[in-house]
Amino acid sequence: MLCKNIAVNPSCQGFSDSGVQEVFPLCTETISVITNDGRNIVGILKGFDQATNIILDESHERVYSTKEGVQQLVLGLYIIRGDNISIVGELDEELDSSLDLSNLRAHPLKPVIH
Repeated sequence: MLCKNIAVNPSCQGFSDSGVQEVFPLCTETISVITNDGRNIVGILKGFDQATNIILDESHERVYSTKEGVQQLVLGLYIIRGDNISIVGELDEELDSSLDLSNLRAHPLKPVIH
């Protein structure tokens, strides 16, 4: 489902999966997604489905390192499968723009172990 259809089609809110309903307020917002394999992908939420597969536009991956600043790899339009998502969160764009990612050092995230 595309996020722009939510206001036009009220039946879109009829999903029984509460996880999908919680994503509605984030439509067209910039979000940060942490995947099960430890990747951090930032982009504008454009759509999703009942399995919480999501479509991001203008997305990029942030690659963290302890030796150099954060690298941002441009991905563009990107689809992430719902079963590969660990965390979805809204990004505070004002706070994010004030960060100097080139000087930020951090250990890369480890994959989720089931």
